[in-house]
Amino acid sequence: MNSNFRHKEDGYADGGCHRPQYEVRNWLLHFLFLISAGLGHEVFYITCLPCVHWNLDPFLCRRLVNMWTLVMYVGQVMKDLLKLPRPPSPPVVKLETRVDAEYGLPSTHAMAATAISFTVLLSAPSRIQFQFEVGLLIAVTLSSLVCLSRLYTGMHSVLDVVCGVLISGVILFVTYPCWETFDRFQLHSPISPVMALTVPLLLSYTYPELGHYSTTRGDTTTILGCLAGSSVGYWVNERLGQTFEPQGVLPVPLPALTAEALMAGTARSLVGVLALVGTRHVVKTSSLRILYSWYRVPKTDDSARRRREIEVPYKFATYTAVGLVHSILCNRVFILLGLL
Repeated sequence: MNSNFRHKEDGYADGGCHRPQYEVRNWLLHFLFLISAGLGHEVFYITCLPCVHWNLDPFLCRRLVNMWTLVMYVGQVMKDLLKLPRPPSPPVVKLETRVDAEYGLPSTHAMAATAISFTVLLSAPSRIQFQFEVGLLIAVTLSSLVCLSRLYTGMHSVLDVVCGVLISGVILFVTYPCWETFDRFQLHSPISPVMALTVPLLLSYTYPELGHYSTTRGDTTTILGCLAGSSVGYWVNERLGQTFEPQGVLPVPLPALTAEALMAGTARSLVGVLALVGTRHVVKTSSLRILYSWYRVPKTDDSARRRREIEVPYKFATYTAVGLVHSILCNRVFILLGLL
């Protein structure tokens, strides 16, 4: 059991320790680490990753989603199998509460930051012209900030973070030779969309059970749903012959950062995020209503959405829809609005 939490009779986690008072002495570092910690949260999934597709290169976004999903699934499952607790509070001060019921090792924030940073670094040279040393510096800086933020917020020990980075590095090393083969399967195989939907859904339903409620299953289902929707979307775009990838001889130069390009990119990001947030709200609300009705659950029973038979299908449907809208519809809307 996670020593930082007690568990109510209904099986759901309840914060069991009183958070100690603390004083912020360096607000710059405080906000820097809080923002860095946010790179592992849902707001990042639904904003920054799709913006890579809309404003840079769908190829890079596809690679990112693939590797991000793989390392996050491995990390989340390892947490719930190893069941090693987070640092006790006190003595540490915890600045986050939502995921405190989760176990500690490995740090999935560290895993995701490492995977995302270095997947871009390894994939971008064949697509975009840039100085590799500068890209390496950025990758190391971003991943280090996220890792340090997990120590600052009191959510992980040094061992948790180091193991997360090492595990992510091993996954990148082992899978790197297979990236192009998987790309071809994902885009061209007739069974790709079937596999993209069935395998993530099966992994969501077979996620390891715990003796208490934890956010890991729901978060993992969210990530797997994003992968499912995005994979189907990229396959559909390939079938339609409109992939929205950079035109010309690869690698292409980085686009000039003019005022017009900046405004267009900002507009695409705002319109796209609004579309994804709207999709999330509509599909989430609709799927919960259907599931509550099917299982005859009172509409006021918010705790029912923690049950596997409700949590998995509603989260998977919601984020599969988000992935489809992000990969198929948004760029076509941008064309209609003159933003692309």
